[in-house]
Amino acid sequence: MAEKTNKSKKTTTGKEIGLTTRQGHPVFDNQNTRSVGERGPLVLEDYQFLEKITHFDRERIPERVVHARGAGAHGYFEPTGMAGDHPIADFTRAKVFRKGTRTPVFIRFSTVVHGGHSPETLRDPRGFAIKFYTEDGNWDLVGNNLKVFFIRDPIKFPDMVHAFKPDPVHNRQDMNRFFDFCSLTPESTHMVTWLFSPWGIPANYRQMQGSGVNTYKLVDEAGKSVLVKFHFQPKLGVRNLTQAEADAIQAKDFNRATGDLYDAIARGDFPEWEMAIQVMDDHEHPELDWDPLDATKLWPEDRFPLLPVGRVVLDRNPTDYFNEVEQAAFGTGVLVDGIDFSDDKLLQGRTFAYSDTQRYRVGPNYLQLPINAPRCPFATNQRGGQMSYHVDGADQGANPHVNYEPSSLDGLSEQRRAGPPPRPHVAGEVGRQRISRPCDFEQAGERWRAFSDAEREELVANLVGALATCDAQVRDRMVENFTKADPRYGARVREGLAEATRQAAQ
Repeated sequence: MAEKTNKSKKTTTGKEIGLTTRQGHPVFDNQNTRSVGERGPLVLEDYQFLEKITHFDRERIPERVVHARGAGAHGYFEPTGMAGDHPIADFTRAKVFRKGTRTPVFIRFSTVVHGGHSPETLRDPRGFAIKFYTEDGNWDLVGNNLKVFFIRDPIKFPDMVHAFKPDPVHNRQDMNRFFDFCSLTPESTHMVTWLFSPWGIPANYRQMQGSGVNTYKLVDEAGKSVLVKFHFQPKLGVRNLTQAEADAIQAKDFNRATGDLYDAIARGDFPEWEMAIQVMDDHEHPELDWDPLDATKLWPEDRFPLLPVGRVVLDRNPTDYFNEVEQAAFGTGVLVDGIDFSDDKLLQGRTFAYSDTQRYRVGPNYLQLPINAPRCPFATNQRGGQMSYHVDGADQGANPHVNYEPSSLDGLSEQRRAGPPPRPHVAGEVGRQRISRPCDFEQAGERWRAFSDAEREELVANLVGALATCDAQVRDRMVENFTKADPRYGARVREGLAEATRQAAQ
């Protein structure tokens, strides 16, 4: 791992100052959240993380901090009742997977870093967020098209986005800032390898894969759980763009992905994805070189095969972009019975941050909006707040006079569980701890070797073009990371940078 240099700066009084919270508390570890043991779960008393992430959630008014540029459509999910050759009930009691059901869905596709009116041909991960309006309440699955992510710990999310967003002084995006962060965050090497290949610019949303990225759990009737990852494969196949192809499209149409999705649905050419899961026994898996809860890792399909569980079809365009696409609000904590959280640190951090952001961005009553409200009956004791316009459950017979529980005055009461919940045992020291199996470079090297010759050529050309604008120390650290992934990978980028330097000097 590249070493970071801790540099304190002097204030106008001459006193040296390092990184602190806004309360002035020294920050001793800005890389890891506080967790029970190295694998989690996280603890609520992590004030440093809460202060950092809640401020980050409120940095943009009213545009999303990330995923600002988006398109969406309505459709449905039809399950097969099976997971490959296994009855789905072997893994989960979630009713959404029960054969014979049809669940309404809304999907929002998006770019991640760029603003609300930015070109859709820019190199960027693509968000793939799907809201299932199930009979047991909403289920949100919020992921991307590349199946992995840049970081594994949520405390780094504000730093990552700050580095990728425009410079706070001159408001221009700067590859030097991007690669400065990535070069000192070695687990990002895998995602960078995907992003700068043709996979970093999907041709359109209809031919783009999706993935939940994080590790969840499926829970069966007896309360037994397995680890799971969710994936969506487009029926039309995956198609990506080279940088030259993207440049040519952008010169004529910077709304290509949105227009392609809308026009296809309007003419009756409904996009479809196969939904599949990967499952793994619910334990630490010491036989693996990497941690299965690490969001920077793929689960190899030869060891953990994709098991088809159903199909998703989009068949209806929004009638109003703002009301449906812009105000659609997703959160990784929105799960239904039979689907549960793993100790994936990034998932647990996102679960707090996403819903916190929606309450700020859209408002505390964002779940009363039609696009976000459940399609099943719902009743709460929550009242008031900005833009509240009805009492949850009053139209279904709930007593509006009683907004507390327990009560003997015909108020709302607790419901019976469908089955026992999982009861994981957690023990460990509480503190900021790095996982013991980071394995930061292995899968990046595997991806390099799995790419075709054309994909490797495009990857190197894109990396060289971006890194050529960076400081020498940043270039050197990135080349070192690529070399650790695969010696030939690093050598190709180094040779390309040397040639770019020679040409610039002529």
